[in-house]
Amino acid sequence: MISELKEKIASLPARPGVYLMKDAAGKYLYVGKAANLKKRGAAYLKPAERLDPKTRVLVGKIAGIETILCGSEKEALILESNLIKKHRPRYNVVLKDDKRYPSLRLDPRQRYPNLTIVRKIEKDGALYFGPYASAHAVRQTLRFIDKHFRLRKCRNREFRQRTRPCLHCQMQRCLAPCCMEVPPETYAEGVKEVVLFLKGRTPELIRKLEARMRKEAEQQQFERAARLRDKIMALKKTLEKQVAVTTDFKDRDVVAAARRDDAALVALIPVRGGFMSEAQEFFVPDSLSTVEELVDAFLRQYYEEAPFIPGEILVQTATENRRVLEERLSEIKGARTRILNPKRGEKASLMALGIQNAEERLQERQKAADQDRKLLERLQRRLGLPRPPLHVECFDNANLFGQAPVAGMAVFRQGRPDPSSHRRYRIRSVEGPDDYASMAEVLRRRYEGLCSGESLPDLLLVDGGKGQLNIARQVMEALGLSDRVPMAAIAKKDPARGEAQDKIYLPGRRDPVNFGKEPELLLFLQRVRDEAHRLAVSFHRRRHRKESVASVLDNVSGVGEKRKQALWRHFGGTEAMARASIEEIAAVPGMTRPAARAVKAHLNEQAEKGSDHDPPDRPRKLVVTK
Repeated sequence: MISELKEKIASLPARPGVYLMKDAAGKYLYVGKAANLKKRGAAYLKPAERLDPKTRVLVGKIAGIETILCGSEKEALILESNLIKKHRPRYNVVLKDDKRYPSLRLDPRQRYPNLTIVRKIEKDGALYFGPYASAHAVRQTLRFIDKHFRLRKCRNREFRQRTRPCLHCQMQRCLAPCCMEVPPETYAEGVKEVVLFLKGRTPELIRKLEARMRKEAEQQQFERAARLRDKIMALKKTLEKQVAVTTDFKDRDVVAAARRDDAALVALIPVRGGFMSEAQEFFVPDSLSTVEELVDAFLRQYYEEAPFIPGEILVQTATENRRVLEERLSEIKGARTRILNPKRGEKASLMALGIQNAEERLQERQKAADQDRKLLERLQRRLGLPRPPLHVECFDNANLFGQAPVAGMAVFRQGRPDPSSHRRYRIRSVEGPDDYASMAEVLRRRYEGLCSGESLPDLLLVDGGKGQLNIARQVMEALGLSDRVPMAAIAKKDPARGEAQDKIYLPGRRDPVNFGKEPELLLFLQRVRDEAHRLAVSFHRRRHRKESVASVLDNVSGVGEKRKQALWRHFGGTEAMARASIEEIAAVPGMTRPAARAVKAHLNEQAEKGSDHDPPDRPRKLVVTK
């Protein structure tokens, strides 16, 4: 194998490109780029004692190498980044932030734009602010904006349907463009103020507001001047809470990495206008990479999709790809970006703060992981499981009197939710509200033919009582898995019977488990159950809403799927559609006047018959059967 590897490396061209290393099964192990493929390949042929631990392990598994030639080192850098995202090789640094950090989105193309919280940044022409370190941080910022800036608060669907001002307007916190004549230029002025605030340009915003306040006072518009005064005072209070860390008041990011045992973490501290914002953390599990490799990988992966790239990025160690990375980031930003490794001065102090932050965050994460592991070991003893429940799968069903039946499967790994493994199921073979049959169908579909490489759970949890548990036991016995998968059921407490807590049932045991002085074990199982319940209920609501709308327009002549979707997006529901005129319906993209007449006639006919279809924006109360 080594001789074949040497022959392959010897035949590599001395040109820029990307190399992909595979194992004997053809799975990608590592993707790298090089300005000189031949020279980079030779580095893997050094004696084992001169290789770092990761490279030593990697070389022992290489069975083949593929190469892709590129025109320049920058092209190779871009291609390498795309291939890492696509294949996620075992020995590349692949950042894992455990969640999408929330951001605020504002679309300036709208006539009256509003702020919304999103977790996915797209290149759609909208402005994105953040990301914020937590949902609490973004909501706190949004509450401040809602209180002191008069942008609309309602969603787009509500905005189109509203006929009278809401409470926010009466409290002088919204201009109410939904149903009042608001000049677009007046609203646009408020949007500019919000943008300045969210970009960290608070001092500049305060100066502009002070100039406007003086002007309003000179014109004897004292009420307007007073509102501006209150806004200025609130903005100054926010500045008092912020910490100035640089004297040049420039935008820059601090990127620091920390390693400990087999895990690593990269911390990003944004500094905007000289003021430090909350740090974000990106976890790298099972890492054998050096700090330099971690920082280099972060710069390549994070800033490709970042909403904002500052003029300076401070790193704790010099990276060999600094020059080509600066070129790439400057190209994305449209202005020069520098990557600096400061050694003295306030930038070095800021870098030291970033390193300390990364080390503390990694230590906290590992401490939390140790606590989770101990909790799962205690749960193993309490439930009599053969092993700690590191992998838990929980199932729950939802339907509305038998309509749109669905199920949700929540997966917890190492004591934490694993959203990428969650599953949602449509019930196919059950008629009516039959929870037992629905549970049996879902369990069969989940475990009947597991894909190769998929592991069985350490604990199968079903939402319900002894009945659901018996169904799960029968299904797993039929599949030959009852001896391999431990099972339990969680039932809600019944206050009428004097029950003070939820009950956990085990196969072959009559009474529920008594957790005694360990209520945190029951709390963990409740968290798992609640996540499965959330999945099932949210999926059911989406499906029921879609089917409700589709059923109303199904038999309308000349209205197919595309037109139904266009009508739904435009009106948001059948109530608004029924109130609209034929001309308004015909104005929807894709609609014609004959089709609009058919829709209007059908809706009028349904109204006369007293149709029992609920509008999708006012769903009936959901029933979760057990």
